[in-house]
Amino acid sequence: MRILERDLDCSSNSRASSIIKPEVSFNSLFVAMAYLRLILLLLMALSASSPTSADQGGGAFVGVNIGTAATGMPAASQVVALLEAQQIRHVRLYDADASMLAALANTGISVVVSVPNDQLLAVGQSNATAAAWVARNVAAHLPATNITAVAVGADVLAALPNAAPVLLPAMRFLHAALVAAALDARVKVISPQASSLILDSFPPSQAFFNRSWAPVLAPMLAFLRATAAPLALNLYPYYDYVAAGGVIPLDYALFRPLPPNKEAVDPNTLLHYTNVFDAVVDAAYFAMAAMNVTNVPVLVAETGWPAKGDPGREPDATADNAATYNSNLIKRVLGGGGTPKHPGEAVSAYIYELYNEDLKPGPASERSWGLFEPSGRPAYALHLTGAGEILANDTASQTFCVARAGADERMLQAALDWACGPGKVDCSALLQGQACYEPDTVQSHATYAFTAYYQRMGMAPGTCYFNGVAAITTTDPSHDSCVFPGSGGKNGTRINGTVVAPAGNLTDGGAAPPLLGGSLTGLFWVSGIILWSLLLLQRQ
Repeated sequence: MRILERDLDCSSNSRASSIIKPEVSFNSLFVAMAYLRLILLLLMALSASSPTSADQGGGAFVGVNIGTAATGMPAASQVVALLEAQQIRHVRLYDADASMLAALANTGISVVVSVPNDQLLAVGQSNATAAAWVARNVAAHLPATNITAVAVGADVLAALPNAAPVLLPAMRFLHAALVAAALDARVKVISPQASSLILDSFPPSQAFFNRSWAPVLAPMLAFLRATAAPLALNLYPYYDYVAAGGVIPLDYALFRPLPPNKEAVDPNTLLHYTNVFDAVVDAAYFAMAAMNVTNVPVLVAETGWPAKGDPGREPDATADNAATYNSNLIKRVLGGGGTPKHPGEAVSAYIYELYNEDLKPGPASERSWGLFEPSGRPAYALHLTGAGEILANDTASQTFCVARAGADERMLQAALDWACGPGKVDCSALLQGQACYEPDTVQSHATYAFTAYYQRMGMAPGTCYFNGVAAITTTDPSHDSCVFPGSGGKNGTRINGTVVAPAGNLTDGGAAPPLLGGSLTGLFWVSGIILWSLLLLQRQ
């Protein structure tokens, strides 16, 4: 709910600007307080509402998976800073890390937490263990952290078949725990599975699930339908393209435009397919229909394209192909519309993944799926003109916010104090003995703090002003071992923003925070105004 300024007008021309006289009756105050309590409850419910419309099928979204098998993995606060700077509003975690969930609190970002495969046995064998898992990893973080789903395992049927007998019991136990905590309406239970479970995926109309898994899949799909949860698929056109040995055109795998005579046509339905992604999603719908299951939407839990591969063995794992696939994926998902079989049903997808994970085993491509390096430097440039705000910031361009030469030192000090205080910038690098302490001048320290705040806010207009003592420059202010946020630095890396939590720049020209940005402070501020208005109305 957004409250416009005109709705809160208390100017001198308004009757609400009358002076409150001390003889306001106790009954009037009691009535006003009762109204206030109801309004507060309403506002708090809105601020901690169930998943967004996109989560509930009201519109498609693009999210990212966040893996942590990387050297120099940034702190949770830095990960969240990057998410917010890139307007990423949906993430999937491969665990339920408490520090990451705390960092995501009060951001509004929708979060999928996961029961890792190594915890599946314990959760699937004990209702009490599942209840404890929900209490510790879900209920304890709501509503501040917007947890929308629990992903049970990853590729269990394809990668860990011995755990199949406990998969559905784990899902049921977790759901029962959510029901007991009155959280089942906002937190769904899903289980991401490999799309390779679908056999004969083209033509889609002939697709069916691997029948050896029917004893698990049939009741799982019934569970998903009963709980209004989606079938989560890990869908990788890259692997489909490689396995096809040249049968699948590269353009068809990368969402590139195809002439009509090159489109794939399902001979049974005469539906035209222009990309692997749509064909596999529809294959999932047909495979479910073959098991007499309908009304279960498909959610793509993982998809992407590697930017590097082993020379000679993975020639199509290139930065250009990765940029093409993920750019076209984002445009495809956010462009609206569904698949040829379900043109009105949006399909949301999580990109695999946010960071390159250099510690993963296997071929080179396994370590090169990330949109960013752990340092925050983009792995490659996406091409997202007209695709909306997500990942659309020009992360390749390096601009910095520096203290103006000749600025009044007292004003600089005041701005520096604000940035390192209410502005939530991590100024520990400026402490004596740290990398950016020298030169020990207000000008130098302010430049570091200004740039940290500016980068943290995604280089948004108005976030480099600070009462006129700051200016934007393309000259990197990094020096010696002091690498500034957003800098290429001496070592060629780019550093994430370093503040712990978002904060509106309250200096002149700064970007003001939303009136109802999800914080209780904002709610009580609005409620105070409402109480004031109610008291005045009682006097009329």
